[in-house]
Amino acid sequence: MAIINTGNFPASLVPLQVKWYNEVYNEWKAEYPALFAIEKSTRAYDEETGIMGFGLAQETGQGENVSYDEARQTYTSRYIHKKYTKGYIITEEAIDDNQYDITVLGKREARALAFAMRQTYETLAANVYNRAFNASYTFGDGQRLCYASNPLFGGGTWSNVLSISSDLSEAALEQMYVDISSWTDDRGNKIAIKLDSLIVTPSNEFEAHRILKSVLRSGTGDNDANALRDMGAFPGGVKVNHYLTDADAYFARTNCPDGMKMKDRKPTSFGADNDFDTANAKFKASFRVSFGCTDKRGIIGSAGV
Repeated sequence: MAIINTGNFPASLVPLQVKWYNEVYNEWKAEYPALFAIEKSTRAYDEETGIMGFGLAQETGQGENVSYDEARQTYTSRYIHKKYTKGYIITEEAIDDNQYDITVLGKREARALAFAMRQTYETLAANVYNRAFNASYTFGDGQRLCYASNPLFGGGTWSNVLSISSDLSEAALEQMYVDISSWTDDRGNKIAIKLDSLIVTPSNEFEAHRILKSVLRSGTGDNDANALRDMGAFPGGVKVNHYLTDADAYFARTNCPDGMKMKDRKPTSFGADNDFDTANAKFKASFRVSFGCTDKRGIIGSAGV
């Protein structure tokens, strides 16, 4: 068991140390809310199941019977709310022999614990995107998050990756716009899914800004309008995420009503107590959460090249 004792902070035993540093830095504003729609949960796990509606109507001649169809459930996505914890213990001696205001030590370690919990949130959220092209991480339809052959329950397949994988560019984003315009429901009916926000790594932040914000086309000598900007192709704007691990990868969330989701089962809570036998001070933090995707029409991505 990890325990903070006098050996962890020998400088605290000598009344010469005037400043501690390097434990908690400034951090980015919370970025995970841009990756998911956040919902509360009160259960051990949540399941969300799709429904397949009806196909096209059929021509019916005089005196002929109506052609009946059936609706049925499709793929089920399960959100299992896992528990995450972190804590620290300070020995009685480390508290007694500390030559400085002990509240300083307590506040500093408490800030470090809160920082660690926030970093865990961000990492868990980003990992859903980091694993988007990894076949080891699958969703309700049995396939990875971003895949070229997602199965339609009524037969056939559809893709939520770029038809030609490429690095971030004006042409790539235009292709995303075109690709999602062909998406259908599980019966093959056309649906009006539109792009919302563009999610990029810091290495693509400036390029994304130039592509979407320039009045004229970016990086060309042509006096052409910037169609992506003029058409409002990404009304949610650019979202930069510092926890994505592939510098070339980028994603677009769409207006699909049940796409990328975070289930907030239990927000971060903190607790403190003293152990009777050792008189050690114990501090802990925990939360329960799950991140995932219900309908993969909520996202389209490219791993880059």
